[in-house]
Amino acid sequence: MRRTAIVTGVTGQDGSYLADLLLEKDYNVYGLKRRTSSNSLECAAHLASSIEIVEGDLADLPSLQRLCQLAKADEFYNMAAQSHVGTSFNQPVYTAQATALGVLNCLEAIRHSGLHTRFLQASTSELFGDGGTNRPAEGLSLENTPFYPRSPYGVAKLYGFWITKNYRESYKMFAANSVAFNHESPRRGPQFVTRKIAIAVGKIKRGEQDYLHLGNIDACRDWGHAADYVDGMWRMLQHGHPEDFVLATGETYSVKDFCFLAFQRAGLDYRQYVKIDPTLYRPAEIEYLRGDARRAHELLGWKPKIEFKDLVNEMVDAELNRK
Repeated sequence: MRRTAIVTGVTGQDGSYLADLLLEKDYNVYGLKRRTSSNSLECAAHLASSIEIVEGDLADLPSLQRLCQLAKADEFYNMAAQSHVGTSFNQPVYTAQATALGVLNCLEAIRHSGLHTRFLQASTSELFGDGGTNRPAEGLSLENTPFYPRSPYGVAKLYGFWITKNYRESYKMFAANSVAFNHESPRRGPQFVTRKIAIAVGKIKRGEQDYLHLGNIDACRDWGHAADYVDGMWRMLQHGHPEDFVLATGETYSVKDFCFLAFQRAGLDYRQYVKIDPTLYRPAEIEYLRGDARRAHELLGWKPKIEFKDLVNEMVDAELNRK
């Protein structure tokens, strides 16, 4: 019998890759989409005829309750959020409503449905923040590393993490958190720095743009590919019991490193085109993130497959080939 899954945020990067994966595994997929004036399916446009698109909103509990009753899903993946760190400083209240309370609404909808739906909350390495002296000596963050979020987005995700864990313990729900480090792809939103860089490389190469303005290019992140990471999230809901797992590559590169490889792919020297703009610095910055996914390796059999350089090349090639 075919399994059924609900994917919120299906029009975004992670949601669309997850839907692709679930379809490959012969699931029935219901994708939740917020109503917008353009009614665009964005990253999920290619899925229009393969999944059931349902309009709703994480901030609207009744729409989530209707979705649960309609789908009667075996699995529920919450991939939706206001997920841009910079935007969260400008829209902290909306970020809290969507990214924090939205998780609670998902859990409440499942709890009152009477169904035994397994729940996955897509969490983030932003929970760890700088970590300070709490981070292990080798600079790795793992499941028991203390949290210290440095943005309204990180704080909202922290609520989502703890309310998921609380419902797991209080109501014996199968509810798990994927603490995923940065993961990118050609489907990444254009406001995120990796895609911003890739887009600029394509435009500069075509003579449509002169320079790329960036903020802190010394910030370091553990970057992987979104397609690898949604596989890890799926594996978490196939696990024998609900647990929280870090998903990461264990390697860290700076924004400067990303620029170097991205411009190199187009035969350009980033130093001739990148300009530092102090207005793009955030009120509070995380300088370094690196994850330790050994528990996911050992218990889920998950390991990322796509190397950092290949990720950068794929993103740049997509922009160079864009008409």
